[in-house]
Amino acid sequence: MTHNQELLDFVESTRALCRPDRVVWIDGSEAQYRSILQSMVDAGTAKWLNPEKRPNSLHVRSDPADVARVEDRTFICSEHRDDAGPTNNWADPAEMRKTLRSLFDGCMRGRTMYVISFCMGPLGSPIAHIGVELTDSPYVVASMTITTRVGARVLEALGDSGEFGRCVHSVGKPLEPGSRDVPWPCNNENKYITHFPETREIWSFGSGYGGNALLGKKCFALRIASVMARDEGWMAEHMLIVKLTSPEGRVSYMAAAFPSACGKTNLAMLTPTVPGWKVECIGDDIAWMRFGSDGRLRAVNPEAGFFGVAPGTGEKTNPNAVATLRRESIFTNCATTDDGDVWWEGMTESPPAHLIDWRGRDWSPDCGRPAAHPNARFTTPAAQCPIMAPEWEDPAGVPIDAILFGGRRADTVPLVQEARSWRHGTFLGSIMGSEKTAAAAGKVGELRRDPMAMLPFCGYNMADYWAHWLKMGLRGGDNMPRIFYVNWFAKSPDGRILWPGFGDNIRVLEWIIRRCDDEVKAVETPVGLVPHPGDLNTDGLNLSADDLTRLLEIRSDEWLGEVDSVRAYYKRFGTRLPDALAHELENLESRLDANRAPTTNPTTLRATGTS
Repeated sequence: MTHNQELLDFVESTRALCRPDRVVWIDGSEAQYRSILQSMVDAGTAKWLNPEKRPNSLHVRSDPADVARVEDRTFICSEHRDDAGPTNNWADPAEMRKTLRSLFDGCMRGRTMYVISFCMGPLGSPIAHIGVELTDSPYVVASMTITTRVGARVLEALGDSGEFGRCVHSVGKPLEPGSRDVPWPCNNENKYITHFPETREIWSFGSGYGGNALLGKKCFALRIASVMARDEGWMAEHMLIVKLTSPEGRVSYMAAAFPSACGKTNLAMLTPTVPGWKVECIGDDIAWMRFGSDGRLRAVNPEAGFFGVAPGTGEKTNPNAVATLRRESIFTNCATTDDGDVWWEGMTESPPAHLIDWRGRDWSPDCGRPAAHPNARFTTPAAQCPIMAPEWEDPAGVPIDAILFGGRRADTVPLVQEARSWRHGTFLGSIMGSEKTAAAAGKVGELRRDPMAMLPFCGYNMADYWAHWLKMGLRGGDNMPRIFYVNWFAKSPDGRILWPGFGDNIRVLEWIIRRCDDEVKAVETPVGLVPHPGDLNTDGLNLSADDLTRLLEIRSDEWLGEVDSVRAYYKRFGTRLPDALAHELENLESRLDANRAPTTNPTTLRATGTS
C-alpha cells in the first residue's frame, strides 16, 4: 500500500463512481501474478498452453468485435480544439467528462477493481515516469505486469508526494447479481479511449483489447507523454531502439520510427547476415529521449515487455522473437494446435493439417480463411529476448547516433536516403506515408500519411509536434542524430519485392553507420543523399544491377506527384504549419523541376561528402 494521499483519493473516488465488489492492489509478486492468470483460466477467458511447448503461457480469444485499436473512438480532450489538431478526434473536455461519468457510474459492479501502479522506463531513471491504472480486467493486469514495471517497488519510488499519471479503464460490462459472465467482456456499443492532456488523465471504456486497454502503452507512453515532452523539452516517440556493433568493435545506437506491422520488431531483433556484425535490442516500439549531460540525445525504452503482431513472425523473419516467446507469454487471437500450442500465418512454411482458429472453429489449410487474426498479438517479457543489450535498462539511456524513418511503399521512395540536415529530416518524417496494415482501421493497402509513425499516437496538434522537433534540433545543434529514410518494400513494375529485407537490412544499416562516421560519400539527389551503388554491401545477394538501380533511383515524376499530395496534406494544418516545412516542400519541388526526367540514375548525379 501507500501513504500517497493523492493516490489514495484517486482510488477512492474511482471506487465510489464505479462501485466494484472489491479493490485489489497489484503488488508485483509472482504469487499474485500466477493467481491472476489462473483467474482468467477459471473464468474461461484464457487457456493454459501445453507446458512442454510453452511453459506458463496462456492463449486468449477476444470478442470478434474487439480486435484492434479503435482510432475513430479515440479522443484528445484538450481545452481548445486547435490544440488537438486535424489528425486527432477532439472532444470538449467538459462534455466528455459528463459522458464518461454516466458510463462509468456503476460500471464495475460484480467485478474487482485492480490498482496497478506502473513505471514507464527503468525505475530511478530521470527519463522515467509513473502512472496508476485502475481496471476491472484481469487480462489488463496480466499484460501490464509483463509490459511495465508494476507493484510495490513502483509505489516505493512514487513515495508520499510523487506525481503520477491517472488512468482508468473498464470493460464496460457490470455483472448483476446472479448473472453469468462472458469469456471476453466488452461493450462494443460504447467504446471511448479518451485523453485529457492538461491534467495528464486517460479514461478508457468498453474495449479490453491491448492498444485500447493497456493504458501505459500507446495512451500514456505516447499520447500523454508527447504532451509532457513538448512542455518539458524532451521527446516521446513511436520508435524502436537498437544497438549495433561493427566487426571492428564500433558501437552505434539507432532509433527507428515505422508504422505498426511494418517491421519494427523484426529490425529491433535483427539477425544480421553479414559476418562480424552484432545487433542487440534496447526496445521494439517506444523511445523516450532527453538530452544528456554531454548534450547528446539519450533514449530509454519505457516498456518492460513486447506487445507484438504475431502473424509474419517466424524463424526466417525473426528467430530472436521466436526464442523470446517460448515461455511466460500471453497470446491473443492466435490459432491453437491439436497438441496445445499456438500457430499463426508465417510461423512455419507449411500450416498444420488441423487447427482451432482464433474464433474457436475447426480450421484446415483449404478452408479459405486465416487461422489467426491478422492483428493477433503476443505479450512477452523483454528480459527473455536472447539479444537484449546489457544497457537496455540503463537509467541514463543510450546515445542515439541515427534516427530512421520508414514505411511500406511499393514505389517512389528509395531503399535508403539521408537527410541533409535535422530540418530536412523533420520534413522527411512529416511526409512519411505507408500502405495500411491490419493493425489499424481502414482499407489494407491504401496509402496514408503517418508522420514519424505518430499519426494515431500524437497527443496534440501534429503541426505543433513538428515545431517541437525543429525546436529540439535548434537546441541540440551539431549533437543531434543524423536522420535517414528507409523503404524495405519497394517493388518492381511486375510486382516483385526488390530488397530481400530481414537480416539483410544490416547492409543498409552498415551504410548508415559509415555515413555517420563520414567514411563514405553519398550521391546528392533532389530528395536527399543516397548511396553510390558500389558502397552498398550486396555481396552474396541475388540482386541484379537493374534491381539495385531501381532501389536507389529517384523518379522525378513520381516525386512531383508526392509533392502535390503533401501540399494538400499540409493545407490541413493551416497557419500552424511551421514555415520551415513549407520552405522544405518548396525547395523539394524546385529541385525536382530542375532535375525532371522519367528516371534519374544515381550514378550520374553529383557525389557529396556533406549532409
